[in-house]
Amino acid sequence: MPVKIRLQRHGKKGKPFYWIVAADARSKRDGKYLEKLGIYNPNTNPATVELNVDGAVTWLQNGAQPTDTAKAILSYKGALLKNHLAGGVRKGALTEEQAEAKFNAWLEEKGSKVVAKSDSLAKAQADAKAKAIEAEKAVNEARTAAAVVEETVEEAPENAVEETVESVVEEAPEAETTTKEATVEETPESKEE
Repeated sequence: MPVKIRLQRHGKKGKPFYWIVAADARSKRDGKYLEKLGIYNPNTNPATVELNVDGAVTWLQNGAQPTDTAKAILSYKGALLKNHLAGGVRKGALTEEQAEAKFNAWLEEKGSKVVAKSDSLAKAQADAKAKAIEAEKAVNEARTAAAVVEETVEEAPENAVEETVESVVEEAPEAETTTKEATVEETPESKEE
């Protein structure tokens, strides 16, 4: 029976969630499977992968062929490396302790890379949030400054209106007398011509 290690889709539309399974190659994508090996959630950043490495290695040793995506996941979690090291132990090139030491060293290195990526993403998110807060503070300060200017403009026109009304009232009689004199002076000249 040809066995494949592949992804079985779960989750809702637009939010996929996968089970990593060992299944008969002739069964449907979401059909029956032989063993569930883990889960894969691509919706998180970085993607969440939980895998039974020993179970995956057992299936690989029995001849199961991983699909492209499943192979990438097995490589990411170290199942392919562990299978490779187990082959070295079977051939006598390595001892069990040496293989285990190499695998654990690789796991620590890989774990530090994943943690570094998570930290960088968290830092980038915190920086973006800080920039957004600074921008919001600047907008709020501009609004308060504009509100203060509007209040002073509103108070000033009331006083200015009262002053201009008084000055217009005082200037109006003078203006009337000057216009009468100007018309009187112009009128005789026009008659003489």
